[in-house]
Amino acid sequence: MLVLLPPSETKRDGGDGPPLLLDALSHPSLDAVRKALVEELVDLAADPAASRAALGLSPAQDAEVARNAALWSAPTLPALHRYTGVLYDALDAGSLRGTAAGRARARLAVGSALFGLLRADDPVPAYRLSAGSALPGGGTLASRWKPVLEPELAAVAAAELVVDLRSGSYAALGRVPGAVTVNVLAERPDGSRSVVSHFNKAHKGRLARVLASTRAEPTDAAGVAAVARRARMRVERKGNALEIVIAA
Repeated sequence: MLVLLPPSETKRDGGDGPPLLLDALSHPSLDAVRKALVEELVDLAADPAASRAALGLSPAQDAEVARNAALWSAPTLPALHRYTGVLYDALDAGSLRGTAAGRARARLAVGSALFGLLRADDPVPAYRLSAGSALPGGGTLASRWKPVLEPELAAVAAAELVVDLRSGSYAALGRVPGAVTVNVLAERPDGSRSVVSHFNKAHKGRLARVLASTRAEPTDAAGVAAVARRARMRVERKGNALEIVIAA
């Protein structure tokens, strides 16, 4: 089972790994697009105003531009520890120990606008690029990633079950055939429901932690739902789509 996480805008600074080396990343079929995007971001960083426009930043966020300028020279961290924010706080991968930590490293991956698909231990620098960013080179990131990312994801899905926790914009970079998808719904006292926005990431992070560390090896959506329910999550299944239901 592979649990595919969204990235986060916020990332830890620094690291103790060597500078970015594409050969050190998994899924080498993605390296040509990775290299082109890294080089574009480095070149774009020489023009802070253009960087802000392309990346949706304000002048107060010029540190993000500086991160991109240093993509080839900055230290790296394993992908699972580079990303921060609500989902990753709920996942809390750093607190896992022993075999649970080993399972998490094997099962967790991140869908990235810059690197396409990262495994947990892939060493990456801090960067700024979102799925909706519009680089001056032309074309959307989805148009650049789909031709190489979708075949790679299809190969992964042919070998193991994929639980896709990415948001819509990141899922659009490359769809996963047959993936289990997850939504979070809030149920009101009258029984009506609405899609959760604010706490969506926290509940997906909690599910990711449960799936990453379980001794079970689910092979379909029913198995994923069973693991979640054992963790006292309220989950409903409609085919390959799971809904986590919480009280409004």
